[in-house]
Amino acid sequence: MTSAAVTCRAEFLAGVRAELPLLLGVVPFGLIFGVLGLAAGLPAWAVIAMSSVVFGGSSQVVFAQLWGAQVPPPVITATVGVVNLRHALYSASVAQYLRDLPMRWRVLLAYLLTDEAYAAAIGRFVDGPATPHRHWFLFGTGFTLWASWQVSTIAGVLLGAAIPASWSLDFSIALTFLALLLPAIHRRSEAMAALVAGGVALAAQGVPHKLWIIVAAVAGIVAGVLSRRFDRKSADV
Repeated sequence: MTSAAVTCRAEFLAGVRAELPLLLGVVPFGLIFGVLGLAAGLPAWAVIAMSSVVFGGSSQVVFAQLWGAQVPPPVITATVGVVNLRHALYSASVAQYLRDLPMRWRVLLAYLLTDEAYAAAIGRFVDGPATPHRHWFLFGTGFTLWASWQVSTIAGVLLGAAIPASWSLDFSIALTFLALLLPAIHRRSEAMAALVAGGVALAAQGVPHKLWIIVAAVAGIVAGVLSRRFDRKSADV
């Protein structure tokens, strides 16, 4: 095995190891989506295919909830689009580290780029050595998340009816995103955006068609932008 192959393998395995702790929240998340998809009236093949084609956990859960509530398709499309907007920010963040890769690599890594894969890999890009094989680290995080998501979705479809309601697995969704969110908050504006979005999400639960998701996202973005001046002031001190 060449030294380059050894380096690629080491980066890939390091990415796998970095992703493993996050699977504690991802696996119950996938189980929940499998159950929700069937409960929403989607056929089993569509639930499983969605995890392969869409591969966006939170947007899949939102889609299933809105589909089950018979929300109009334009609202479903808009809501899922807003939920997935954060992926554009992830892509912009890692693009500078991947710009020299062939197109086939960039397409593959874009497909595998999720919340958990980004959270596990961005530290390697920012703080690690700028080697030509560092994209294998992101491939390791993304592939590990992808594989666990497919398996847990299929398990949710096959075993959903046998999972006791008392397990309250749906709480793992909130825990997963809290585990991703809290380490990412470094500035006052980021904390303000998170607090306002969370508060509005709770206050707007009564808004029809689950539009509280869009309302909370917009409120969080506005709060974050407006409070950025406090970041600058604190940096000047």
